[in-house]
Amino acid sequence: MQDSIRGKAYVIGDNIDTDQIIPAKHLVYSLSDPEERKLYGKYAFSGVPDAAAGLPHGNVKFAPENDYRSPYQIVVGGKNFGCGSSREHAAEALQIAGVQAVVAESYARIFYRNVVDGAFCMPFESTQRLITEVKTGDELEIDIPAGTLKNLSSGKTYRLRPLGDVLDIIKAGGVFAYARQAGLLKT
Repeated sequence: MQDSIRGKAYVIGDNIDTDQIIPAKHLVYSLSDPEERKLYGKYAFSGVPDAAAGLPHGNVKFAPENDYRSPYQIVVGGKNFGCGSSREHAAEALQIAGVQAVVAESYARIFYRNVVDGAFCMPFESTQRLITEVKTGDELEIDIPAGTLKNLSSGKTYRLRPLGDVLDIIKAGGVFAYARQAGLLKT
């Protein structure tokens, strides 16, 4: 696993719920069918109203019209990211779209557990309100060991809370892979 994550930012507001991340009407697609699986990436964040939470990014589409991979690898959110239902599909939709990390002020507990349990992406917590500091399209770099996010577009660097044991689970490929590696589950 790499020590840094670099990519474009997609900035979103507070209280982004799982139905905004992947609306229920798109849950009809099979995650086990390779072509239908791509639709989860295509429709990721399609439930977010324009100018979510008053942010200036307006109607910036997360994924291009004819693709399921987003040009944004790092999602920057506000408070209570992933609230709402316990929809596991939300975390997986972000991974399918190409998201490597979410940086939020705080997470809904169930979303945080889902993203870690499946090792879908890295859930960093910011120590500042980054949704007012970072703009959609800014080039970012997360230094995982140092626990920092650098906005390469503005030159500013911000502290992130340590991932702690979560990093080991994600590195292992999810909670079950981690448990097997740790000898907690028989193979």
